[in-house]
Amino acid sequence: MQSKRSILAAAVAGLALTLSGSLALAQKKYDTGADDKEIKVGNIMPYSGPASAYGTIGKAMGAYFDKINAEGGINGRKIKFITLDDGYNPAKTVEQARKLVEEEEVLLLFGTLGTPPNSAIHKYMNQKKVPQLFVATGATKWGDPKNFPWTMGWQPPYTGEGKTYATHLLETKPNAKVAILYQNDDYGKDYLKGFLDGLGDKAKTLVVAQASYEVTDPTVDSQILTLKNSGANVFFNITTPKFAAQAIRKVAEVGWKLDTHYLNSVSASVGSVLTPAGLDNSVGLISVQYLKEPTDPSFQNDADYKGWVEFMKKYYPAGELTNAFNVTAYTHAQTLVQVLKQCGDNLTRENVMKQAASLNMPSLPMLLPGVDVKTSADDFFPVEREQLSRFDGKTFVRFGKVYGR
Repeated sequence: MQSKRSILAAAVAGLALTLSGSLALAQKKYDTGADDKEIKVGNIMPYSGPASAYGTIGKAMGAYFDKINAEGGINGRKIKFITLDDGYNPAKTVEQARKLVEEEEVLLLFGTLGTPPNSAIHKYMNQKKVPQLFVATGATKWGDPKNFPWTMGWQPPYTGEGKTYATHLLETKPNAKVAILYQNDDYGKDYLKGFLDGLGDKAKTLVVAQASYEVTDPTVDSQILTLKNSGANVFFNITTPKFAAQAIRKVAEVGWKLDTHYLNSVSASVGSVLTPAGLDNSVGLISVQYLKEPTDPSFQNDADYKGWVEFMKKYYPAGELTNAFNVTAYTHAQTLVQVLKQCGDNLTRENVMKQAASLNMPSLPMLLPGVDVKTSADDFFPVEREQLSRFDGKTFVRFGKVYGR
């Protein structure tokens, strides 16, 4: 017969084993959209409509998650990337967001593109307490953790970029006559505000003409003619890709001689914008960069650039290697992967936002030197540093200092 001591010891051991098993199970926490095998990530892109040039971003994001899944996933879990088309129509965005959250039951929305589309679902996502993470727009409203704790931006804010152009203008052409074309929505007005704030009191005398357009307009030809007739010698081009290409081409067609042409970074793609606009027409354009430009020959022997090319050829062979939007997708996706890695086995929506607000990444492979990814509980702009660049007919060439934090 067993002694009382051995029976007690066995009971204690059994209890310890049960407790350790329960503890192990307790360490795994999930919300809707995640389990031991899978993490559901939702996305909304304009695969059709006036901003369809951005559709490649969604495709490249999906390709990067294919790569991650092929390598074993994140902490043993595969990413199920569900991306839907909204045609850059805010009403459709609302419909697709509801589908992703309420029917597909995703853990989070990631990289949804555009200021008007994201604005349309801003309150809904926060009411539902579902992360609206790393939205693909630089509107300042995405960095408001106090009022919208479930929404976070990724790229530098548009107002900051606008101020960068204003600073450059005041330093190089303090007596310029400036004309501005902008998209008539929160995106366009954010850039405009940053630029005018950067000019300060000088805005009243320097800005001689402003014109806006709607995303439903067929062209911006009439606006360009109006702005040219103002006599301006500096043009700030606040447009999405389709209209950016039209504006650049029209400026050349009407013989508008500009000393400086600023182009917002959201359209500074050699492949998607400047090539259809005409590379010769684009010479001298000034924009900002925070990512490595894929057409820049100085990066051709860069190990990280080669890694991006290898990824593209294997997982997204249809994607253009001259298109900077595919670099945007790559870095966005890498940032989300880091957040999900940091979540470990606690894949709750609350922890996703906690980890997103706890990033400290000195670099990513396709970020420019000196540009980092950093967040905190009161800083919801992961990337805030950028550098001016000028198009030389083949690529954008960086110059000057790095602006930002």
